[in-house]
Amino acid sequence: MKKKYALAALGLVGALALAGCGGGGAGSTGGSGGSEGADKGDMLIGVSMPTETSERWIADGDAVQSGLEDAGYQVDLQYAGDDIPTQGQQIDQMITKGADLLIIAAIDGTALSSQLDAAAAANIPVISYDRLIRDSEHVDFYVTFDNYKVGVQQATSLLTGLGILDADGKETGEKGPFNIELFAGSLDDNNAHFFWQGAMDTLQPFIDDGVLAVPSGQVKIEQAATLRWAQETAQKRMEDLLTATYGNGTKLDGVLSPYDGISRGIITALQGTGGYGATIADGLPVVTGQDAEIASVALINQGVQFSTIFKDTRKLAEQSVVSAESILEGKDPEANDTKTYDNGVKVVPSYLLQSDIVHKDNITSLLVDSGYWTQAEVDSGVAE
Repeated sequence: MKKKYALAALGLVGALALAGCGGGGAGSTGGSGGSEGADKGDMLIGVSMPTETSERWIADGDAVQSGLEDAGYQVDLQYAGDDIPTQGQQIDQMITKGADLLIIAAIDGTALSSQLDAAAAANIPVISYDRLIRDSEHVDFYVTFDNYKVGVQQATSLLTGLGILDADGKETGEKGPFNIELFAGSLDDNNAHFFWQGAMDTLQPFIDDGVLAVPSGQVKIEQAATLRWAQETAQKRMEDLLTATYGNGTKLDGVLSPYDGISRGIITALQGTGGYGATIADGLPVVTGQDAEIASVALINQGVQFSTIFKDTRKLAEQSVVSAESILEGKDPEANDTKTYDNGVKVVPSYLLQSDIVHKDNITSLLVDSGYWTQAEVDSGVAE
């Protein structure tokens, strides 16, 4: 995976050079008593990632670590194995080691208050990475994608796959009705709520008009949620839905999925219990996704999964390093959103990146030409 971030790392060096050219002296942040006059090589940044079971988090960890090390910092990168106590213990250890700054992608955005209190007591700033840490005033900055827009894109791609919208996003006049089912992410991940809201705001008018129907009646996020975003959990729920709602011959036309792992679980259920065709052309329902994982990109290329959302995590990692650099220099990191992300205690200043809808026709232009995946990886479905 590291080879995919070489280009981003080179760009990062230039970005950091520019970030360091402005005025402003070193600040007083840092667990070792402040960064004023400190050499980067003596500064430690703790990076806490949620899991290694998803290729996207491995890629994020690699990219953040590479960018920070290229900028001259020491890095303590830890993965928590989707275990909340483990993540808490790892962050406690980073604080004990004297980390100068923490970058945290939380498993449960509500479970780290004591760690953030300890970081604040040690004068260690915290950047929340992609998943907003909630219920604490000690979150200094947030780097993420426009998560509401991601939800809109997921719903838009579902509508396009069903033929309700054309490639330009315009309504085709198709009246349906089309039967769909809805899946959401893990309720303890703040992003899941943004994805859901963006998607439902987009789909609801078509549900109200009768163009779309949800035969199961499961239209609340609590009913659609998938704990820890687990593929197996999604597969089991889809199998249950097929048995309970579609066993009478009712046809399922599409499924809103917020993440590629969930999508693959859904597709496995549809091809098995559901008895649908192997591909969309053969009658498989339209299934969306997110994260452009290579296994799902290959399925899209094969006409099995309809779409995914590409969030270029190279850019997210780069922005987190630029933000960290600013904070450690005593500057305010650049924010392009200071209103949206209220964590329950404060509105956290944020930098939002943009995402893209990937379907079969633009895999090459978005993913291959940018160096995110190679054509061989797309063909095989396996990262080299």
